[in-house]
Amino acid sequence: MKRTIRDLKNIKDKRVLLRCDFNVPLDKYGDILDDTRIFESLPTIKYLNEQNCKLILCSHLGRPKGYDKYLSLFPVAVYLMKRFPNKVKFCPKASGKEVSSAVKNLKGGEILLLENLRFDAREEQNDETFVKELASLADIYVDDAFGVAHRKHASNYGVALKLPNAIGFLIEKELNVFSKAFENPSRPFVAIFGGAKVKDKLTLINNVIGKADTILIGGGMAYTFLLAKGVNIGKSIVDLDLVDDAKDILEKAQKNGTKILLPIDHVALDGEKVRKVLLMDQDMVGLDIGKDTIKLFKKEIKTAGQILWNGPVGKYEDKRFRKGTFEIAKAIAKSKAYSIVGGGDSVGAINTLGFNKKINHLSTGGGASMKLMEGKVLPAIEVIDTL
Repeated sequence: MKRTIRDLKNIKDKRVLLRCDFNVPLDKYGDILDDTRIFESLPTIKYLNEQNCKLILCSHLGRPKGYDKYLSLFPVAVYLMKRFPNKVKFCPKASGKEVSSAVKNLKGGEILLLENLRFDAREEQNDETFVKELASLADIYVDDAFGVAHRKHASNYGVALKLPNAIGFLIEKELNVFSKAFENPSRPFVAIFGGAKVKDKLTLINNVIGKADTILIGGGMAYTFLLAKGVNIGKSIVDLDLVDDAKDILEKAQKNGTKILLPIDHVALDGEKVRKVLLMDQDMVGLDIGKDTIKLFKKEIKTAGQILWNGPVGKYEDKRFRKGTFEIAKAIAKSKAYSIVGGGDSVGAINTLGFNKKINHLSTGGGASMKLMEGKVLPAIEVIDTL
């Protein structure tokens, strides 16, 4: 069992470096479009603040190549200032003398947010010099950035090896939810997987077979499985190198008592026209599940005891092909099952429809939750001390 912030002793007035995941979407004016990740970090920040810690927050935002004013964490600082009045300060640097000076002047109960870590290329390189700079700022390190727990970066892996450490409430919750979901699921356990590329989900599906009662597959990845079954998929996206793997998965599922359901009708693009079809012609491209598939999938969702959803079932970024994903989101929200939703577009659909409060657990980590569901170790959590 990993040490949590509850297990930390004598932390009053101590300098605590808290790695958060403030990688939130911003519009061109710097307004936060979805505050889920920040909001989920608030309990950890509040707890440490109440211990009168000198709290240093750090995070990345986006994938900048050097400094980028449009990816500054200043909007996050403004957000935090509203929730912790007169306590939050912002440092426009992530390292160097300006940071050291700001930390030195920090008083107990104050919160300092550093600028975007990825403005410094050394962050993603897990550079030893950068690790030492960050570690020198604090007495204790706390990791609450689940979204990057599958990465070995300076701020979430390197620093954890240098300081006494613990995980925050967000990571603790994520680990507990996924552990229970796979080790002691409520039945029937229905897993729903989508997205464009089948290679991104092969390991995950393999790990879920035998654990889930039913697996529903949509999105572009479904067409590799349909081709494996001899179905005409027209010009739909397919990974020809993985057709045999898809066949193996279908056979493995049958042997292990896991039912796999694939689309039985489609919303397809035929030249410039959008068509709803049962079978696709040679020139069609399937881009969403059709009404019969929606009905089929909803039937499974309605009877589920636990639902795990990762990935859109259509080309979600195109409004013409969002209906399937929205209908799945609505069905899950209405379900009485314990629901877990992960992945950017899946969470985005839930939030767009205002169903976030109807989902039991919205995961803050796409790649991290995928690795966890695949049964793999998350490096940034592995290095945290155990009790």
